[in-house]
Amino acid sequence: MAELALKSMQKKLIDRYISGDIIKKLSSDNKIVAIFGARQVGKTTIVEQIMNSIHKKILRVNADEMKYRDVLESQNLDMMKSLVSGYNLLFIDEAQRVENIGINLKILHDGIKNLKIIVTGSSSFELANKIKEPLTGRMWTYTLFPLSFLELSKTNNEFELKQLLDIVLVYGEYPGVFTLESNEEKRKLLKELTTSYLYKDVLQLESIKYANKIGKLLKLLAFQIGNEVSLNELAGSLEMSRATVEKYIDLLEKSFVIFRLSSFSGNKRKDIVKKDKIYFCDLGIRNALIENFDMPSERNDVGGLFENFLIAERMKRNTYKETGAHGYFWRTYGGGEVDYVEELSSGVSAYEFKYKKNSSRRPRSFLEEYPRAQFAFINRETYLPFVL
Repeated sequence: MAELALKSMQKKLIDRYISGDIIKKLSSDNKIVAIFGARQVGKTTIVEQIMNSIHKKILRVNADEMKYRDVLESQNLDMMKSLVSGYNLLFIDEAQRVENIGINLKILHDGIKNLKIIVTGSSSFELANKIKEPLTGRMWTYTLFPLSFLELSKTNNEFELKQLLDIVLVYGEYPGVFTLESNEEKRKLLKELTTSYLYKDVLQLESIKYANKIGKLLKLLAFQIGNEVSLNELAGSLEMSRATVEKYIDLLEKSFVIFRLSSFSGNKRKDIVKKDKIYFCDLGIRNALIENFDMPSERNDVGGLFENFLIAERMKRNTYKETGAHGYFWRTYGGGEVDYVEELSSGVSAYEFKYKKNSSRRPRSFLEEYPRAQFAFINRETYLPFVL
């Protein structure tokens, strides 16, 4: 049944959630649009779809090509005018390759008033640092993740989405996965992503002293999804300093490989706040790292997979919808624990996740500590409202 749902998906054009808003921004003002996201999540595809819909004369620039970099690094308005002459829209792919890209974009933006500009980059850290200060007040920024159920729901009904769950828990939601028919092809793609693309941006961000240990660190993290992570234990296992491990985790997060969940605390004496939980932005990447593509019914880590899936989907949803929500987990010294706590200006909600539909007790210690909090159990039968 899941395979049939995936084959049906292959025939559908998936509309990315941020597309409509970007089109509105490009139509209403001349601010630069910057799209951040990991490699292969569809940044170039979404820009191509947007450009096709706004019917302008477009100059597509790959920043890996030196002929374009020479001009875009020049800080010379006349040279840049000659490059974009006759075009209404400039698209710069992998813009972080351009030295001083922020200053040069500022010169372009201020010097050519009617030119629309879109830039993409694979690292939020590197590209944001290069363009943020020079382009203050001149830029709209977006983050593009692997596909989300929020996006898949536009072309799939509730029944179809539920059929996709087990496939997504194993192979994740990189767009390329949904274009391939066989599981062998999906595994090959994900292994290529983890070896050819995953570390490339991390290694280029800073001078990495122990590049070979990035993969080992990720593998250790992959086995710990759903658990609190001890940086000291990771440092010991990798024979690295705690500070180096912390730096690598920070770079991996800024390159959209992983993300952290901190502990929620309103009572410093009772709540544990020292350690984070670390999740993967995409489960296909996680499973490729540990070389396990077994279906959920054959696995002993399905609880962690389901938890990672739900929290990642909620993160995408909250980012795209700009809800302003902050996500946490909760644990006390006395052993009380809640999988996910979400804080909004309107209040606090708590959630317990169970892949199977078995009953659980309400977290009495949490509800006693936070009596106004909303609480819900989420399982594979009830998860859709949570992620949509």
